[in-house]
Amino acid sequence: MLAAGRDAASASFGLVLLHGRGAGARDIMGFGAALALPDLAMTAPEAAGLSWWPTSFLAPAAQMEPYVQTGLAQIDTAIDGFTKAGLPLSRIGLLGFSQGSCLVSEYLARSGAGLGFGVILSGGLVGTADATDAPDPALYGHGDKVMDYATDLSGTQIYMSCHASDPHIPHKRFTDSAAVLRGLGARVEDRTKPGQGHGIDEADVSAVRKMLNVAAP
Repeated sequence: MLAAGRDAASASFGLVLLHGRGAGARDIMGFGAALALPDLAMTAPEAAGLSWWPTSFLAPAAQMEPYVQTGLAQIDTAIDGFTKAGLPLSRIGLLGFSQGSCLVSEYLARSGAGLGFGVILSGGLVGTADATDAPDPALYGHGDKVMDYATDLSGTQIYMSCHASDPHIPHKRFTDSAAVLRGLGARVEDRTKPGQGHGIDEADVSAVRKMLNVAAP
């Protein structure tokens, strides 16, 4: 678990950052550094082998669930570190890119009640069960998933972004995820970037910085 930024005991906010496949904790910390917020405490777990799971997040639920549970447990540990330092849940948020953002999505939907904010960059919900085995071209040939969540996300702000044509994240899953999170009560801003791509841009950095500045005491 890598730590950076302000000490959590004196910080205004705590941010848990989740990296994508093939990257690591230091890589995703680069996004945190780009925010340039002096009152932000940051922590970043790192997946074994730099990958939270070995396949697409669209894979069948039984295949995904053990890996999802391992990742969610790391987020729990990171949040516990912040709360033990005195930060309330309302001042703690999650940010992820790619695989990391799928984990962030899933944590918010399953157990994110009370968290202040979430940032989902090029990702979407994994789902809780298989809805069908029938391949869907809009899901890159995978079957759809059941999105069975009951978490109250009232008061949680979420920023999401993804390219209209992302090689790893079907736009249908991205938009469906935004709708599910809204249905749980979160205030969601979802941004579709035009064209093809799988990455973070300066507008993403600015949106997250603005979200935290507005919420600052």
